[in-house]
Amino acid sequence: MKVAGIDAGSRAIKLVLYDAERRQVLGRAICDQGIRQEELAAGQLDALLAGQGLARTDLGRIVATGYGRAALSFADEAVTEITCHARGVREQTPEVGTVIDIGGQDSKAIWFDSRGAVRDFVMNDRCAAGTGRFLEVLADRLGVGVKELGAQAAGSACPTPISSTCVVFAETEIVGLLAAHADPRDIAAGVLKSIATRMASMLGRRAAGPVLLTGGVARVAGMADMLAAAIGCPIRLAPNPEYTGALGAALLAAAGLRA
Repeated sequence: MKVAGIDAGSRAIKLVLYDAERRQVLGRAICDQGIRQEELAAGQLDALLAGQGLARTDLGRIVATGYGRAALSFADEAVTEITCHARGVREQTPEVGTVIDIGGQDSKAIWFDSRGAVRDFVMNDRCAAGTGRFLEVLADRLGVGVKELGAQAAGSACPTPISSTCVVFAETEIVGLLAAHADPRDIAAGVLKSIATRMASMLGRRAAGPVLLTGGVARVAGMADMLAAAIGCPIRLAPNPEYTGALGAALLAAAGLRA
């Protein structure tokens, strides 16, 4: 039986199609979030199914997660992001001790106990600083895309400190730095370092290894290295990091069939 997991995040909708019997991912899809979340998610799901020669009637269960999960009326169940991320992570990296997830408009840390259960978590969902949105705004000011930000930062000899923790103030700070002819490569490195420092502060001294990085920001080159330096601990990248929540939702959908 086939199932689907949908992570309707703040910046993007991610979907995973999963074969519950073979325990195999059949396909993934992603699209930008919009005001008509349900229509977007349904359209992406139908397109993903069609690519596999399937229809929605072939699905045994759909689980939704993310900010927009309550808007997806066609889903059979809505599950919290923490639960879905934890399930997705444990499937791929069962030995993980800590997860750092940097999404579009929030960031979170999840700690696991020795049995693989969630022991504790903390979220920053009231401010865009330290998130993908923070990178988008500041990358735009530097005239590059988010994914190119890491490549630009790699050429830095000395990251420029970004003292502002608010997106608006940080943007103003960067405008001032550019006007003062600061090297854009150093500014880019400073932006990545500011996010790493913020995440390290959120973690405190509780980064129990192995530490795994998930979320779309994990795709930014150099982000994992900056985080590792900030927390003083090696960091692994999750496989397909932006799909971790959707994978967890799909796995929970499969478990629901067997329950």
